[in-house]
Amino acid sequence: MEMYRTIGIVKYKDGGSKMSSVTRRILLMFLVLMFFGSITPNFSSKNLSEALALAEQQSTSNNQTLYKTVKIDGLDIFYREAGPKNAPTILLLHGFPTSSHMFRNLISELSDNYHVVAPDYPGYGNSSMPKVDEFNYTFDNLANIIEKFTVKLGLDHYTIYLMDYGAPVGFRLAAKYPERVDGLIIQNGNAYDEGLDNNFWEPIKEYWKDRAAVNKGLDNAFWKNVKAAYKNPNLSNEDALRFLVTLDATKWQYLNGARDTSTISPDNWGHVQPLLDRPGNAEIQLQLFYDYGSNPPLYPKWQKYFRKHQPPTLIVWGEKDEIFPADGAYPYKRDLKNVDFNILNTGHFALEEDLYVITNHIDNFMQRNVVNKATDK
Repeated sequence: MEMYRTIGIVKYKDGGSKMSSVTRRILLMFLVLMFFGSITPNFSSKNLSEALALAEQQSTSNNQTLYKTVKIDGLDIFYREAGPKNAPTILLLHGFPTSSHMFRNLISELSDNYHVVAPDYPGYGNSSMPKVDEFNYTFDNLANIIEKFTVKLGLDHYTIYLMDYGAPVGFRLAAKYPERVDGLIIQNGNAYDEGLDNNFWEPIKEYWKDRAAVNKGLDNAFWKNVKAAYKNPNLSNEDALRFLVTLDATKWQYLNGARDTSTISPDNWGHVQPLLDRPGNAEIQLQLFYDYGSNPPLYPKWQKYFRKHQPPTLIVWGEKDEIFPADGAYPYKRDLKNVDFNILNTGHFALEEDLYVITNHIDNFMQRNVVNKATDK
């Protein structure tokens, strides 16, 4: 690719050009200031003409998100896709309890410059939801499905966005096929023991040891409130974890830690909760809460992957997240040399409040580490 660095245009190998939505907004602001005589342009009229033509063309183009389904192992795997297929690919891997829906706005922001793909795991969003006794709901198997999904779509190189459950899915993929990974974008996704050393995880860790555990790890400040709400001082761990699939818990995940809760759309839990309430879905979530215990033993393997392959990494982490607090973000610096590290003043679903901040970080990261690297080859 050839990068027109002065005006933020990427020209691809086939001759097509793209300008990011952020760049278009900056250009329009620039033109307004120019019109009122506040600034003087410092690049050629030819470049300005090309920028204006491209901005006009793209402002009227229909760069639409497509909603597709592909068969993987007999399951319908739904995904969102947008952007030019000859551009660098970003694979967006969602967290609990949501789906590719969490990326709906980010896809629109990135798809001018990048090929963006966001699948729903089995049991989530619009993908098939076989019952817990009909499908092996483990993180190994979710990663296996996503691996086959990338092969089916012909994605042989990609940058992975890993959030929450997306981290153990994506790190399995990256450690297995490091040559396919152009970079990592980590948003509240864990790979270190420090990230699980908090009140939220205490009863879940006990659940990993014994699914029949009763009142284990539930006497801390977080879970005491749940026991009080259920009016049961001897709550089983499984019944306590069922709280995490209720509407109150879903709303809490979106609102807790946000600077201004009025910026968080209720459409989020309006979309997520009916999917969680489907018959049999709670059992799927309990199985994955249990199987999350398969992830910490793999942390040394993933950390070895970081040290050996040194993938360029962007970290954008909501520090007010009580599930994956910022304690889990800092250890990445131990193993990775090329880290763009950003702690954000928001909660678990950082994209809901800091969409444009994160978009800018991603665009800058991709230009430095993926687009420009391809140009230099």
